[in-house]
Amino acid sequence: MPRARDGYTQPATGGCLIWIDASPGASKTEATGVNQWRKALQIKIAAQPKEGEANEELVRFISEALCIPRKGIEIVSGHRSSSKVVMVPMTEERVLRIFGE
Repeated sequence: MPRARDGYTQPATGGCLIWIDASPGASKTEATGVNQWRKALQIKIAAQPKEGEANEELVRFISEALCIPRKGIEIVSGHRSSSKVVMVPMTEERVLRIFGE
């Protein structure tokens, strides 16, 4: 899978890929900014990384933040890692408008 060159997003067929640096075990789920070195959106997750709980919470958060159904969100890679790539069915411009650059 190609890596985003300039930021944490990349257009893809049917939507946009988002590179995420997830931190499970937080007290609140929230996007905390962009890690420019890793080129990833940093998201704290209020769930533990066991039995898929953190991934489920991440999908719930992205669904609510982007106002899209959960079924349209796919974790493409990083199911067992803090570094994830997520596919969403919307334009890169809209993702950047919502989460910031």
